[in-house]
Amino acid sequence: MKIGIIGAGHIGGTLTRRLSALGHKVEVANAHGPESLRELTDETGATAVTVEQAVRDKDLIVVTIPEKNIPDLPKGLFKNVPKETVVVDTGNYYPRQRDGRIEGIEKGTAESRWMEQQIGHPVVKAFNNIYAQHLLESGRPTGSKERIALPVSGDDPAAKAIVIRLIDELGFDAVDAGGLDDSWRQQPGTPVYTADYDAAGVRKALEKARKERAPEWRAA
Repeated sequence: MKIGIIGAGHIGGTLTRRLSALGHKVEVANAHGPESLRELTDETGATAVTVEQAVRDKDLIVVTIPEKNIPDLPKGLFKNVPKETVVVDTGNYYPRQRDGRIEGIEKGTAESRWMEQQIGHPVVKAFNNIYAQHLLESGRPTGSKERIALPVSGDDPAAKAIVIRLIDELGFDAVDAGGLDDSWRQQPGTPVYTADYDAAGVRKALEKARKERAPEWRAA
């Protein structure tokens, strides 16, 4: 697939490495420009591009930047992106640790629904509940015992199916976690967050989730 990745931090850099190694054509961008990504592209064979180029003519786009930076993306960035292009949101809201107060999320909108509203394009939430190091190193062949599973939330079954296949390629099982408004079940502070469960464990953890955020995951 032709994949664009916006963000080259822990998760963005890891996905650039893993997806390039799998043979996908990866273009990666960040806020500092292509020159800042030379070390990553030399390592992986991915292509460094601008943010605008990262969304152009892609089969799948991953947005993996801090929640506080979502409104700073170029206005209209996704205006000409076809609706059928899959956009994956890996984001998490860390109000006290990083992002400050985001009013829409504080009022109860799921993180990825808020992000979808900001960019004006449907999204699938995935890759947000696993440590980057585990995403890099812990993939296993299909059918392996103790294979880690990742929840996937979104409103478009076809888009979710594409993400689920990609997760399998990366060496993980995937669990359909419902629509995007259900994605709160995999946010920070929920039982599935950074737990590395297998598929059965992920399903149980999603069922145990409670919608109200614990105090440490709310803005002060």
